[in-house]
Amino acid sequence: MPVIELTTIINAPIERCFDLARSIDLHKKTMRHTNEEAIAGVTSGLIGLGEMVTWRAKHFGVVQTLTSRIDAYVYPTYFKDVMVKGIFKQLEHDHWFEEINGVTYMKDVFKYESPFGLIGKCFNKMILHKYLTGLLQERNRIIKSEAEGEVRY
Repeated sequence: MPVIELTTIINAPIERCFDLARSIDLHKKTMRHTNEEAIAGVTSGLIGLGEMVTWRAKHFGVVQTLTSRIDAYVYPTYFKDVMVKGIFKQLEHDHWFEEINGVTYMKDVFKYESPFGLIGKCFNKMILHKYLTGLLQERNRIIKSEAEGEVRY
């Protein structure tokens, strides 16, 4: 299963970073270019343990829906969202937070598996891994900017 790991260093308190990472409203802003909308479940505010959200967005010219649930939650150091319905065969996103001397280290561990067997594996290597990494990097850039008080989307 492909894995994307990113660490973002943020000059802000851990609680602020944690809440921004689980904010439905901020997620919408970070994915504006895909026209992503929360259409069911928690559709605004902060998502928490056991709660679900269904997203609709356009990726690769195709409108898709994906429902995820928060399966693990330890405030303010960790939460995990897991796809319960969507195009992927499997998708899990672990969000880790650690504060050292007033600086927050936000780590993403994003695991996914595409459907369609060998074709899906080829698509992962050729296109999807880079695409998903870019989405996560842009999301983290905006979380960092917001947390540090430099809002500039």
